[in-house]
Amino acid sequence: MKRLLEAELIYGRLLDISEPHLIARYNKALEGFGLRPTALERFSIDMTGFSPEIAEELGDRDYLDPNRVNRRFIILTPAQAELPVVHTSFSNTAALMHEFFNANSRAINAVTIKDALYGEIEDSVSVIEDIDDLLSINEVRFRVLSAEDMLGKATELRELIDRLKKVPNAWADDAMLERMVELAKTTGDIRQNALVPEELVFRHEAYWANHFGGVYVFLDEKTTTVICDPSVPGFRRSRPWQVSYIAITDYARIYDFLATTNRLQLPQASWVQESGLFQHRADMVVRGLINEVDPNADLMNADRIWLQTWIHRNAALVTRDGIYSFLQEMSRAIAATGTISMQEVAPENRFLLVRAAPRHPDQWLVNRLISQLTPRDFVSRFVFDKQGFYESYERYSEKFREYVVATLTDTYLRDKAAFRHKLYGLTEE
Repeated sequence: MKRLLEAELIYGRLLDISEPHLIARYNKALEGFGLRPTALERFSIDMTGFSPEIAEELGDRDYLDPNRVNRRFIILTPAQAELPVVHTSFSNTAALMHEFFNANSRAINAVTIKDALYGEIEDSVSVIEDIDDLLSINEVRFRVLSAEDMLGKATELRELIDRLKKVPNAWADDAMLERMVELAKTTGDIRQNALVPEELVFRHEAYWANHFGGVYVFLDEKTTTVICDPSVPGFRRSRPWQVSYIAITDYARIYDFLATTNRLQLPQASWVQESGLFQHRADMVVRGLINEVDPNADLMNADRIWLQTWIHRNAALVTRDGIYSFLQEMSRAIAATGTISMQEVAPENRFLLVRAAPRHPDQWLVNRLISQLTPRDFVSRFVFDKQGFYESYERYSEKFREYVVATLTDTYLRDKAAFRHKLYGLTEE
């Protein structure tokens, strides 16, 4: 992973923490979780407060994700709202954290001046043993504490203020007034500073969970659809009256579900030719074939002429694989007619021709599923399914790893927003 780290393709855009007071607050949060404090003088964190350096120090990548449910978080600064989430068991963790930051920005801004917030995103279950456990999570509640007990002191001060207002002669209680002054030295004027987060419950929307090898859960008005390996505990048995189950290998049913629920953007010349998606995937296929034939091939300097020469010399292999020829044929068809009859396309090839509907709320989740079903497109896999990308990367040859890192650095990392918009039609949230 050294090459990925150096290129900031893993653990990129994290926030550096080196100030002693922030480290002290982080340690109090760790102790609040029953974990030993860090001895590091510098580490980096993501939006949730997860630190790869501390995970390595503790020997536990799930130190903020016990049982891979009820995710913990540590908030040292409002700046974390702009960071990615680099380690999670649920694809919607980042969305939930964004909602929490946005709904409670005043309190977070005020508290983190002198304190750190920490706690758990509490689900309705403590352990995931089958699909029914996943489906029982309809909403989550943020249970929030503070390292220096700022929240507790603010709550106590609020209660004393209420007593002062409502209880006759309470103003004569010197001990109470002294306590209020002592608390106010820490909290400031809580009539002006909102210190306690007020919006703590959020709906659990469609998501991917990394349990049982990966489970996709899509929510519609009257139906829940689960897509995963059929060997997962509870498959077709958990809530069969309200849940539709689709095997991850059933390309036809997956396509029909996504298309009929308007989650897919079907191929039309208007966006296909502008995006260059077909050519992108054809290029990924050819380079993947070259790597499979010769893991030591130098793809760094392979231009169009070199690639065409390789295709001609290996015509039998390319024909036998079929995907490159198929994509070339589809490119010609879309140029000639402006559309493609998807029912005439083999189900396993349909996902090479589509992308998530850019305006659908589930666009990121759908693109993640598509990238899993088109594994040779390592660029899309990196953009939407980093866990899957990292697993694949471990199986690549050294030469191909070098090429993959260079490709991602020269394309996606140059301008992520522009790249996502051109290839997938996505606009920034």
